[in-house]
Amino acid sequence: MSLFIEEEGGTALPYDDEETARQVVEAALELENCPYEAEVNLLLTTDKEIHRMNMEFRQIDRPTDVLSFPMIEYETPGDFSGIREESDDFFDPESGELLLGDIVISKDKVMFQAEQYGHSPRREYAFLIAHSMLHLFGYDHMEDDERRIMEERQRRIMEKVHILR
Repeated sequence: MSLFIEEEGGTALPYDDEETARQVVEAALELENCPYEAEVNLLLTTDKEIHRMNMEFRQIDRPTDVLSFPMIEYETPGDFSGIREESDDFFDPESGELLLGDIVISKDKVMFQAEQYGHSPRREYAFLIAHSMLHLFGYDHMEDDERRIMEERQRRIMEKVHILR
């Protein structure tokens, strides 16, 4: 598994953000039984930058905590059977890894929401990655049944990495 992390802005997270991210991404891949080695890109940014991106890509004029940019459209969330290894669209030609997509997290929101919800910044950060990984696997939460499925899968990822409330 390849995890590429880029960080911008002055806020520093008070823990090893790379190790935490790696643990959560690996747990999500394992939970979903991903049959491929995979690649994920993670951008840690500011409220100002994620606000700009939220406006550009979703036409929502406010900062958000996390944005997900999946590279694959799944017929059924978490179903990798429709992905063909010979397809250059889904795999990095150099590494052969499945290109899952990009995650963008506001470090400002991580710190704010951790305080607001009464848990650690590490727990908030891990949760946002777990949530976003599920979007990269095609899950959504627009309908109640979708939301319940995502919440259960998020809980299982967080339990797997032993980061609880």
